[in-house]
This record gives sequence, structure tokens and C-alpha cells, in this order.
Amino acid sequence: MDGTWGLWQSAVALTASIVVLWFAGTRLARTADELAGRTGIGRAIAGAVFLGAVTSLTGIITTITGALAGDAGFALANPVGGVAIQTVWLAVADLLYRRANLEHAAASLENLGQSLTLVALLTIPVIAYATPTLSWGWIHPLSLLIPVIYVYSLFLLRRMRADEMWSPRRTSQTVDDNDTTQPTTSLPRLWVTFAGLALVTAGTGWVIGRAGLGVAAATGWPSDVTGFTVTTAISSLPELITLIAAVRMGALTLGVGNIIGGNVFDTLMISIADVSYRDGTIYEAAGPSSLVLLAGTAFMSAVLAIGLLVRDRRGIGFEGVAIPDWPGHRCAVETVGAGYAANRVAGNQFPPDPRAASRSSSSAAMHDAMIGSRAPSIT
Repeated sequence: MDGTWGLWQSAVALTASIVVLWFAGTRLARTADELAGRTGIGRAIAGAVFLGAVTSLTGIITTITGALAGDAGFALANPVGGVAIQTVWLAVADLLYRRANLEHAAASLENLGQSLTLVALLTIPVIAYATPTLSWGWIHPLSLLIPVIYVYSLFLLRRMRADEMWSPRRTSQTVDDNDTTQPTTSLPRLWVTFAGLALVTAGTGWVIGRAGLGVAAATGWPSDVTGFTVTTAISSLPELITLIAAVRMGALTLGVGNIIGGNVFDTLMISIADVSYRDGTIYEAAGPSSLVLLAGTAFMSAVLAIGLLVRDRRGIGFEGVAIPDWPGHRCAVETVGAGYAANRVAGNQFPPDPRAASRSSSSAAMHDAMIGSRAPSIT
């Protein structure tokens, strides 16, 4: 026994995690909205910093669990796949919000700035993939650059709110960022409630990580596929639940800021995964499928930023169509890629090339003839 959970044990754990995260996520949205009103920082920053960080705790613990278990593909698929899935949640919320296009109604300079920061941060691991053997100890130096840029982006976020050089045009569909829920609880109690919900979210992340590894071991699925689909979808539930709760409360910039800010925060998990993975840099071990995921997720984030800038008034907009389309293509690419990798490991070409087989047969026949002509005769 290596301590890996069985399939049924993992399934029960994942189901229980969904229930816990549904409860915690709903409470988190209202508590964060009250904190935004009590502290005066506004819904966009409260969503990006408070909610974004806390709802990402599930994914952080899941990522660390996979990295410490020595599974690079699983560890890297969780944060990057989380960004992809959480961006899709915005398209889901856009369908639920019927009054206007969600990106139009939740127009915010902070959310647009965070979207562009996210695109920039996702390019760093791509560069690291191009230099996989570059390392300080077992860590790639570019992994250490990600938290530096993240912290600097928070200073820029504060500066954008304090000294706006431009702002989105207000329309009848735009929701006021400052119209927060009136707090009915004292500030210390709000912080205690928020911290308690954060601990519950983090603890659930450990359960999801162990259960995800159990599913991969029991089913034989590639661990990065499991990380991208099963564990990422469940560990991203806090973002979906808080987003839906925020939209129902009318706190649109809080909900959108939660997704975008959470995505920016999730890039820190890439650094955490590299630090936690001790068998060299994680980029060298994760394989090319994670690179496809990185590039596609950067594309999705760029589409979201353009959607926030264009601000279609009605419907889900072009971004609501383009963003959900990527994960489906990603799963198809992953399936083909898994077959390709398996055949490459076996020494085969994928798909098989009949000309290569013919050349191989001819070479083998020529080789046998040459050996036969040189072989000494035994009399």
C-alpha cells in the first residue's frame, strides 16, 4: 500500500468537497462584499485580492499535494487549468445575467488591468519551457519572477484606483462599484468569519488533491488530464459559487474581480509547484501538453481582456463564445497528445506512417543480407 486512495474513496471525498465548497463559497461572497463596504476599497479590489486569494487556496493545496507526490504534470495542470476553467465560469455567469453583457455591466479599470497582468504572467512559464534545464538548485529562476510581478501588480492596482487616468464610460447597464452591501457585522467579526472560511477552503484543497491522485491511479488516466478536468473543475468551484452569488447580489465587479484576481493569484501556484517539486524544474518534467495548456490559457485571458475593453451591450458577446470553446479543444488535443506520447515512448510514430514501415522492412532485409554475406560458413 502506497497510501493512494481507491476510486470509491476518492469519489466520496470529491463529492463531500463539492458540498463543503458550495457552503463556503456562498458565505465568502457576502462576507467579502461587506468587507469591501467596511474598508472602502471597492468591490473590484475586494474581489481581486480578498476573494481571489481565498478561493485559490483550494487549488494551492491541491497543487502542492501533487508536486510533493512527484507528479509534475498533475501539479502544473491544476493552476493553469484552473485559470482556464475559471475564465469559463465568467461565460456561465454571462448567461445567467440577462440585463446586459456581464463584461459591459461590470466595467472596471482594475479588472481590465488585472486581465492584462494575467496575460503577462502566463508568458513567463512559456519562456521557462524554452529553457527547461536552467535552474538554481531544483528551481527555475523564472518561477521566482512570477511573485515579484504579482506584488508589483498590486501596487499598480492601488495606484489605478487612487489616481485614475481614464475610466470606462458609464451607461444605464453599468453597475456602480461603490454600491456595496451595508455591513451589519463588526469589522473584527467579519475578518474572523473570512479567515474561518479560508481555512475550510484550504483544507478541502488537500482532500481534492489526494482524491485526484487516487482517481488517476485507479483509472489509469494521465495525471495531467485528471488535473485539468476532475480536480481543476472541483477546486475551481469556490470561484463559480462566489461569482454566481455576487451576480445575484448585484455585486458584478466583485464577482468578475474574484475570477480575474483569482486567476492572477493562481499564477503564483506555478511558482509553488516548481518549488515543491524536488526532482528538477517542473517545466522539464511536465511535458509538452502543459505547454499547450499554458498557451491556450493565455489566449483565453487575452480574449477576456478584449471583451472588457470592447464592452458589447447585449448578449454574451464574442468573448462568451470564444472562451468556452478552448477547453473543449484542449481536451481533444490532450487525448491525441496522450496517444502520441505513448507511441513515442514505445518507439512508434503517431499516427503510423506506412512509408516508414516500408523503409524499416527494407532496411531490415538489407541488414540481414549483409550479415548473411559476412557470416562464416560452418562445414
